Amino acid sequence: MTRAVAQTINNPFFARVWPVAASHEAKAIPILRRENLVGLSGRVLEVGAGIGTNFAFYPPSVEQVVAIEPEPRLAARARVAAAAAPVPVDVIGETVEAFGSGEQFDAVVCSFVLCSVRDPAAVLQQLRSQLLPGAELRYLEHVASAGARGRWQRFLDATVWPRFLGNCHSHRDTERTIRDSAFEVEASRREWTLPVWSPIPVSELALGRARKVL
Repeated sequence: MTRAVAQTINNPFFARVWPVAASHEAKAIPILRRENLVGLSGRVLEVGAGIGTNFAFYPPSVEQVVAIEPEPRLAARARVAAAAAPVPVDVIGETVEAFGSGEQFDAVVCSFVLCSVRDPAAVLQQLRSQLLPGAELRYLEHVASAGARGRWQRFLDATVWPRFLGNCHSHRDTERTIRDSAFEVEASRREWTLPVWSPIPVSELALGRARKVL
């Protein structure tokens, strides 16, 4: 029996919290968002668009962005941002798991979303099928830290963090999952957006580019 895939996500608490967080990001994050989109062209699929924070940073070489955001309140905010974007943006109000247009894209953009989907490997396999041959996955993601911070992440992931922060899991080895999903990581680096001593578990980010392996 095939299990039905949820079309939307109803998370009123996160829908109140995330716009505040996205509007008060650490100074480094908008710079990383812009860098993540540099050089894109053609048609782009953006997963987990939130309130459309990325939209202003897309270069004019992008012909269209199809942006997926399953939380209805966030999707409504994203549509407002889309109207002011420098490139055409179409906001789709459903989960990436339910998105099945059959289209293929020149690139996929993931920003702070692979930490929150229920099955990252399955989502990456789906995204791979929606990329044209040789196309890129661009990612800016929360990732697992080492040592004491990693232990702190695991504790929070097992208790309160996913419950209140939109199912975010701060200790996922996202880049390994990307590699295991038939992507070749061509460029990657880690960035700290807050001091190392900060107790916030999502201070360390991975910025990278991966290409679909044929």
